[in-house]
Amino acid sequence: MNQTRTFLIFAWLMVAVLLWMEWNKEQAAPDAAAAQSSQAASGRATDGALPAAPVATPDPGTGPAVPSAPAAVGDPGAAPAGPSTADGTVVTVTTDVLRLEIDGGTVRQADLLRFPRTREAGSPPVRLFSTEPGSYYTAQSGWVSQANPAPTHAQGFVPETPQTAYTLADGADTLVVPFVWRGPDGVTIRRTYTVTRGSYALEVEDTVVNRGAQPWQGYVYRQLNRVPPQLDRGMTNPESFSFNGATWFSAQDGYDRRAYDDFLDDGRVEQPARGGWIAMLEHHFFSAWIPAAGDDATLSLDVDRSSGAQHNLIREVGPGLSVAPGAQAATQARLWVGPKLVDQIKAQAVPGLDRAVDYSRFSLFAVLGEGLFWVLNHLHALFGNWGWAIVGLVVLVKLALYPLSKAQYKSMAKMRKFQPRIAQLKERYGDDRQKFQTAMMELYKKEKINPVGGCLPILLQMPIFLALYWVLLESVELRHAPWMLWIQDLTAPDPWFILPVLNIAVMWATQKLSPMTGMDPMQQKMMQFMPIVFGAIMIFFPAGLVLYWVTNGALGLLQQWTLIRKYSDDTPAKA
Repeated sequence: MNQTRTFLIFAWLMVAVLLWMEWNKEQAAPDAAAAQSSQAASGRATDGALPAAPVATPDPGTGPAVPSAPAAVGDPGAAPAGPSTADGTVVTVTTDVLRLEIDGGTVRQADLLRFPRTREAGSPPVRLFSTEPGSYYTAQSGWVSQANPAPTHAQGFVPETPQTAYTLADGADTLVVPFVWRGPDGVTIRRTYTVTRGSYALEVEDTVVNRGAQPWQGYVYRQLNRVPPQLDRGMTNPESFSFNGATWFSAQDGYDRRAYDDFLDDGRVEQPARGGWIAMLEHHFFSAWIPAAGDDATLSLDVDRSSGAQHNLIREVGPGLSVAPGAQAATQARLWVGPKLVDQIKAQAVPGLDRAVDYSRFSLFAVLGEGLFWVLNHLHALFGNWGWAIVGLVVLVKLALYPLSKAQYKSMAKMRKFQPRIAQLKERYGDDRQKFQTAMMELYKKEKINPVGGCLPILLQMPIFLALYWVLLESVELRHAPWMLWIQDLTAPDPWFILPVLNIAVMWATQKLSPMTGMDPMQQKMMQFMPIVFGAIMIFFPAGLVLYWVTNGALGLLQQWTLIRKYSDDTPAKA
């Protein structure tokens, strides 16, 4: 049993260290990044106008399958101040879930109407896109051409009609918002944003019509541009645990990501992409450009400091269109701007887009996280409360592991029975620990006692515990979700520390039922401190996670007490 306790101590400490390391990794933001972010609040022009960022020319050996690629989106020093459209018009678009401000080339502002910033009544909605200097974050799209005039995201597109406010009418399912660019050579590009009731995905279509006498060739580019946010890195702030940065996916290279702090430190990214997407993630929300499945493009990351503040950009350039005189051609893409709602993301039917819900970069926990959320979602449909869904999940896990738990507690009962025999062995061999261990293992073998049987159920639950940790952090469905009484947000720490204290009490009571056979005084003291150590760590965990562990421990304690009484023999085994 001595080896068993040592192994258990190691397992518990290993989990604690892994969680601490994962938290500490998110805290290590470079001082330079913080300094650049502070510049954004003081050194940037207040009009929010963004200079057009350069697009690197792809290497011909690795670029997309197009004749050539644009050299640049525009001259960073030549962008005009003020509004981005040619005539200064910004169009407001309102649906049942979104309120947007669009100037043709840029989605300048996006409010998520169904997601208040805080739990307080009257709280304004979450603002995902903004042109405020310190929190600049927009989605941009334009055209570049090596031989022909073309509109950029900053210049060219104007509203096609005088209307400047669009609202999705009652009973209507879609709303179309048109913009247009008219070139000097008879070429026009009509851009339409189509919004749908209940959806956070905008359909963006560009139709190029060539009424000139010469062919026209150009390349569409789409990018997300953000001043890296300054996050509160406190342990009680769930946002500091979630991934913040750019992610992308292509059929050739799969899924990848880059935190804002490491945007270019790990090497420049410039690669061909087909059937992929680009995105920027934050806690609970994200934005993504999703081109058509068969489009060829070049994906790249960039950092623009021409305005004095650091702007991190992820973009795709392409596909290219070649339009003959008298002909027309079109390209489509979707722009997601909203929460990480699993069902709606899957409804987009885009390979890899479900990775935007970043349960973990480790495959095991990612797969477990998806499975746990699926179970939680169905339990929530049954109970109507996410807290009780977590309790229901514990019950299901306990039922699944009951055969192992039964064997574990049966073994514990036998060990309690043979404690006097083991005490005699310890007295007989004194300080000769090797002989004592040998004699004790022979006793276990003779009496068919499994000394490590109690470890397996705990170890099997550890991956579930860690996966649930990421599910609670990432699932916007649980954001601000109450349980009962003092727990009004399952994704935030327990404000009164009641659940961590209950966890200490449950672990202490469980220890009292567990035999300390073969354990020296030092190990016994270490075991006694374990409830306090874990209780202290769980002060900073989301309340839903602590609820899971307390419920799991309480049911385990009840199960252990019942089965030990059932299988124990009040008559101690004699030597």
